[in-house]
Amino acid sequence: MAIVETEKQDGVMVVRMNRPDRLNALGTELRKALAEAWTEFRESEDAEVALFTGTGKAFCAGEDMKESLERGAPGLSSEIPEDPYNAGKLDKPVIAAVNGYAMGGGFMLVERADLRVAVSGAIFEMSEAKRWLLGGYQHGHIANIPHAVATEMAFAYRIKADRLHELGFLNRLTEPDELLPAAHEMAEHLLTLPPASRVNTLTMMRAMRPEVPPELAELARRLRDHGSKSDLMESRQAFAEKRPPQFKGWDDPGDRERTPTIETVRAELSDGGPA
Repeated sequence: MAIVETEKQDGVMVVRMNRPDRLNALGTELRKALAEAWTEFRESEDAEVALFTGTGKAFCAGEDMKESLERGAPGLSSEIPEDPYNAGKLDKPVIAAVNGYAMGGGFMLVERADLRVAVSGAIFEMSEAKRWLLGGYQHGHIANIPHAVATEMAFAYRIKADRLHELGFLNRLTEPDELLPAAHEMAEHLLTLPPASRVNTLTMMRAMRPEVPPELAELARRLRDHGSKSDLMESRQAFAEKRPPQFKGWDDPGDRERTPTIETVRAELSDGGPA
């Protein structure tokens, strides 16, 4: 049984993560298979729209923390080839069909899609605040979500699909047996458009997505390194052992008072200092 299943019919390619026993967690094997599937979609002359979904009760649970613990470090393995979907190198639309939990990296997979359909019971979480030293500050901004809700997302609160639909993050809500039919219906509409119109409109809409300003991206770069790096693995170890984490916080307690701020970044940039 393939860890990523693909099928093509009538101009549509379905890409289905198939690791239900691990909630489609993003281990090296799954990431490699996704890179191959998206490369196939990019190069295919028979598929112009992709549907991206999962098997089981989760769309994708995000990072495979068991694998991270075995490797002794968080983050991606160097063995993974370039994934055209994650790299933004597809000129064809992708519709995410979210069948269940979309957590952490799974949320980001949904976020990268051009159109999004989800079952009404799906649960979303941007998990960065739990696993790194900076929460997912950019996701609500990219999605044009009100600041208070974007802050909620950044702090890794779970949000239900119906609320994200109300906020405009999701295009459609469905019952489980209607998920793929609804996604196929959206794909069929796209395929009725003139090919150049579909490609050009996709290019324009992607270009109009909000971006984090450079000075805020620089602040984020500094904040990602501000704190005890040992807490990264402690978070994953505690999750695996089903116990409360014992965080250190900062290697030097005084570092809390030296937290980088946007004011210090702006001052350095205006003085022509390092960025």
